[in-house]
Amino acid sequence: MKTAFARVIENEKLYGDTYVTWFDAPQIAQGAVPGHFLMLRTTEHVTEDVATLPDDPLLPRPMSIHRIRERSGQLEWSILYDVVGRGTAWLASRRPGDRVLCWGPLGKGYSVRATSQQLLLVAGGIGVAPLVWLAEEAVRDGQSVTLVLGGRTSSQIFPTQQLPAEVEVIVTTEDGSLGQQGLATDTFMEHLEWCDQAFACGPNAMFRAMAGAMRNAKHRRPVQILLEERMGCGTAICYGCAVETRKGMKLVCKDGPRFDLRDVY
Repeated sequence: MKTAFARVIENEKLYGDTYVTWFDAPQIAQGAVPGHFLMLRTTEHVTEDVATLPDDPLLPRPMSIHRIRERSGQLEWSILYDVVGRGTAWLASRRPGDRVLCWGPLGKGYSVRATSQQLLLVAGGIGVAPLVWLAEEAVRDGQSVTLVLGGRTSSQIFPTQQLPAEVEVIVTTEDGSLGQQGLATDTFMEHLEWCDQAFACGPNAMFRAMAGAMRNAKHRRPVQILLEERMGCGTAICYGCAVETRKGMKLVCKDGPRFDLRDVY
């Protein structure tokens, strides 16, 4: 884990209420894999080594690493997030040159088996954030990828033109405003038998639905999920992100955020 005042390079509204922010802090990206996250403190920057601590919002925000790119020999990374409160609104207001205190990479990212050639990815809403990077890495490694993008409405669907052309994309919306009408979990079950491994990120309700559907399925496949919980530190100090699993109590920040679906639901 490394700490840095990451410099904002780009910040734009990508779709709906979803923003993508790119940072220049290569030390944060070194050693990271899809599924790793970092902590961002939503506070005004003062100097290179001092930051004012806000009364509100007090806690930093855990964010999945969305993408990594190399430019001018340096690693740059981005986060993808919905503006849903004061912290994310603060992030969305950052301008190029602003600096944000952060630390990472944190947790355990996705683990793709060497023998897996067909990967099924399932994104619920903003859960698409870490899956885009996973899809890019899989395509680069010559694996076949099907990505299910699910949301309540079309404004919650990641722009498919920003994905590698090799990725098969299936869009589902609950209101039918884009792609197939229905839930991402329905499409997940239709393609589960095809894949060697499945990877998902989204709300807990989606994970529960996936687990319930799998219990009634004739075929099983390993499914890795990324859990999201409120965190105070991201480094297993505060124990604020404890969850109950089949293997006992675990910390999302340290033991996860990657878990086997069957261990949690």
